[in-house]
Amino acid sequence: MREIPRGYGASFTVEVTEAMTVDFEELGRVHPVYATYWMAKHMEVVGRKILVPFLEEGEEGIGSAVTVRHLAPAFPGERLRVEGTHDRTEGNRLVVRCRVVNRWDEVIGEGETTQVVLPTAVLAARFARQRARLDPAREEMRR
Repeated sequence: MREIPRGYGASFTVEVTEAMTVDFEELGRVHPVYATYWMAKHMEVVGRKILVPFLEEGEEGIGSAVTVRHLAPAFPGERLRVEGTHDRTEGNRLVVRCRVVNRWDEVIGEGETTQVVLPTAVLAARFARQRARLDPAREEMRR
């Protein structure tokens, strides 16, 4: 990974949809507001937007940590801006500070993402090993 300047940033806008509201699957829908797990996903997206321009050929990033503090609600139809800023690089780990703001520039969420940069071949080998471990288990579940 090439050096990323401290403070380098990225952002994008997202409109909250009904599908992004709180739904605990078998426990059902709870609140008609932007779910914290969607906020975490959007923080990962902005972190990835910061990383991608600095990856070198044969490298790939993979998420390893997300910290989110959800501070205020947002409802379907609201447009939010998800912002990320490169905080630091520790070896092959990229740490991005994130925040989500509403149309009044109020921070409704903040957090941090960490991505680990590895050779593409190393990731492919790890994925293949895990898939191989799962295949016998899948076969057993079919019986």
